[in-house]
This record gives sequence, structure tokens and C-alpha cells, in this order.
Amino acid sequence: MASEKTDVLLIGLGAVGAVYAFVMQNGGRARVTAIARSNCEAVKAHGLNIKSDKFGNFDAFKPDRVCASVAEAADQPYSHVIVTTKAVPELIQTSDLVAPLLTPEYIDRFPIPTFVLMQNGLNVEANLYETLKKLRPVEEPKIIGTALWTMANMRDGNVVEHNQSDRAVLGVYRTMANYTDNTPEEAALLSTFADILIAGGAHVEIEPEIQRVKYNKNVYNVCFGVIPAITRFPTTAIFYSSHSPEKKQTPTANTDDSLAAASASKTAGLCSASPVIAANTLPWLYDCITEIHALGTTLFPERDAGPAINPNLAADVLAFTSDMYGGGHYAHRPSTLVDVEVGRPTEVEVILGELVRMARREGVAVPRLESVYALMLIIQNQLLCQNREK
Repeated sequence: MASEKTDVLLIGLGAVGAVYAFVMQNGGRARVTAIARSNCEAVKAHGLNIKSDKFGNFDAFKPDRVCASVAEAADQPYSHVIVTTKAVPELIQTSDLVAPLLTPEYIDRFPIPTFVLMQNGLNVEANLYETLKKLRPVEEPKIIGTALWTMANMRDGNVVEHNQSDRAVLGVYRTMANYTDNTPEEAALLSTFADILIAGGAHVEIEPEIQRVKYNKNVYNVCFGVIPAITRFPTTAIFYSSHSPEKKQTPTANTDDSLAAASASKTAGLCSASPVIAANTLPWLYDCITEIHALGTTLFPERDAGPAINPNLAADVLAFTSDMYGGGHYAHRPSTLVDVEVGRPTEVEVILGELVRMARREGVAVPRLESVYALMLIIQNQLLCQNREK
């Protein structure tokens, strides 16, 4: 017998939001109300053209209901509220974004839903958790954190391009780290939402300690999101040489003269766009990730099952990314780079700023990350100023 559909609200019909709106609706377990702020009328009139290597091509896809604001959609109960907007706290906090669902009028009529934050960055759940805790002090807020490996871009306002990447890791947000098991209530909370995604063909994993998984994933957002945004070139500019696409570049200069000679041996054999990038940039990236690893071992101590943070994090991340981009066949443009190109404020505070703040609190030296953060703040400040002038 078919499962009864549940009503869900998805806030943010950008590229990733569109993919998951399609997944949930296509799975038949959910009626999807989507908030499309900038493209609401276009989506209502023409829908979205989904071009996915995994899920297929679908023209004129429309969620069951499309609204221009959360306030407009706050006329019915929802089992889940899925937030897929970018986390830019300088513009709006999550609690303010979902405020129409937290008014006395709303929560007197309807149950408070489970909130699912499908956003990049660290501690993006904290603000909403604190707000919900103030509303109902005796209740534990129902917030699901996620780590997503879903690479999609929006083109021309209604064309969603998505490759084969599809991995969603779900976990209950907690204020404390180092949980190794979910309670039966937490397991039920997670499986209920996981089933909605799985029915639509998505790959889903459940993790008892989501902040650790998000921390590991954030390495990619820092190194291959923020850094491309600063350089204005995608990740292929680091790993791919169009002059010899089938060969791995190796340093031709004396590595004793490189800026990161101590780490050069750790990155030998990786693909690179040029010998000087192999001699200098790749070892520097290795050292950046080593700083992230050092902070991670402080935040997430070793467990009975072994290290909470991969001890080979730097080598594994660079090897994986080198293999992905080194052949020149993978052309994904990270969203932080796209944001800078089109003049949108970026997620720098939750991706990189939060790392720097945690490192300072814990007394862990991260000089390379602090330098990248300082440079990215110049770009972010200009984007915020431009946004205020619009």
C-alpha cells in the first residue's frame, strides 16, 4: 500500500534546492511547497528544466505549490521545513528566514516542524537551535544537519544542471560533539526524512555525529570553493594543464626554493596545471588542510572506534580532487566562485570565518586559513556594499 504523502516546505529554489524538490516530489512521499523568491513568477509560468546525469532530463518541472515568501506559505502545517538557501548571516539569520513559522499564531495552530538545513558551512544550525529552545525551553528542537555532495548549477534562471554527484548525510544537530549512537527517537526522526529522499532515488546516509562529517566536508568548501572565488578561476586551474592533459605535472624548479618545500614531497605525483603550481600551490594547500586537521583533532577527540578526523585528511583530499579535475573532463564551477562572478555575497563566514573563530577559541594556530579569510573579507565587503545599494 502506498505511503501517505506528507507536506514539506522547501525554502530556496536554487540549483541544489531544485534538485531536492524534484527528488522529494518524484518519490511520491511528499507534497512540496517551494519558496522561490527571485524566480517565483518564472517557475510558476514555465517551471524548471532539470538536466541531471543521475535523475534524467525533465522539462517544465514545477513543485506542487510555489510561493514567493515564507509568510505566504505559512497557512498550513508541514512535517519538514528544508532550508536550501545559502547561509549568509550578514544578510539574514535562519531564525529570521523562518520567522513566519515561529509566530505564536502559527505554533498555536500547527506543530513545530522538523527543520532540515541543507547548507554549507559549520554551526549553521546554532542560531535556529537557540531560537527554538527559547520558544519551547523544555523541548529539544528537532533540527537535522546535513553534509551534501550534490554538485549543481543554475543557468539562465530556470535550467538546473546536475551531474552524477548525489550524497546526502543526515544527522541530528546537537550542541555537544562525540556522539556515537542515535537514540531511538533520533533514529526515527532521521529515517522519516531519509525515506522521503530515498523514495525519489537519492543516496542518503545517517550519521550519529553530523558535525564531524560536516567538518570533514567543509575542507572542500574552503580549498575548492573559497580559494577559487579569490583567484576567480575554477578548481581545474589548479590541477589541469591543457598543454599536456594526459600527464601529471611535476616540479621542474628546485623544490628547495618553493614556498612550501617541507610539504612538496607529500604532493609529488598529483596533477597540476604547471610546474610552479606543483612546487608551490599544492604544498601550500596541503598545509592549509593540515591546519584544518589540527583544529579538527581538538574539536573532535579520538573515539573508541578510532580517530574522529581522518589522519590522512590532507593527502586524501588532494589525491581525490586531483583525480577528479586533473583530466580536464570535470567542469563544475563552485558556488562561491559563481556568487562572486554574479555579485552575490558569499558563505565565507560559515565556511571559513567559523573555522578561524573556533581555532582562536581553541588556541590552535591557523595562519594560512587566517590569511585566506582576510583576503576573502575584502571581496565579501564589496559584495555586501553592492547588495545594500540595490
